[in-house]
Amino acid sequence: MEPKVIKKPSFQVIGYHFEANLREIEEKNLCKEAFEKLQENADKFLNKLGNHVYLIQIYPLKEDFNPFEDQFTQIVGYEGSDSSDVPEGAIHHTVEENLYVAYTHQGPEAELHKTYDYLYGKWIGENGYIPIRYDFELWDERYKPDSSDNEIDLFIAVKKQ
Repeated sequence: MEPKVIKKPSFQVIGYHFEANLREIEEKNLCKEAFEKLQENADKFLNKLGNHVYLIQIYPLKEDFNPFEDQFTQIVGYEGSDSSDVPEGAIHHTVEENLYVAYTHQGPEAELHKTYDYLYGKWIGENGYIPIRYDFELWDERYKPDSSDNEIDLFIAVKKQ
């Protein structure tokens, strides 16, 4: 499957967030912990729309940003119908309508960095786009992080050069 550019409408996410760099996220299992907390408290998210989960990554406006050294925000949450009834300790976040490079990663989550490297390092620039500060992943029934038949839909916010 080739990456494609799509326009995605705005949507709401309700979940948990933290700030860390990739090294801290991996060493402390921060994303996994947030995901488990979300699943444990699923019944408290009264306005959730389905059981699929979004992982949103928001990067600082820094020219020489390095995700292994520089902290960025991660949000792990459910799509929500509105911002009311946000559980204690959770946040509400709006993902704005935008253009996205959409691609489905296939294979273990441990190999996801290769897909991101290809999209950010090659495909986006070669196709006349610039990434704009955030991306997100959709984890649905195909999300089996340790399995070879794992699938994760990636969406990288972009604008035309």
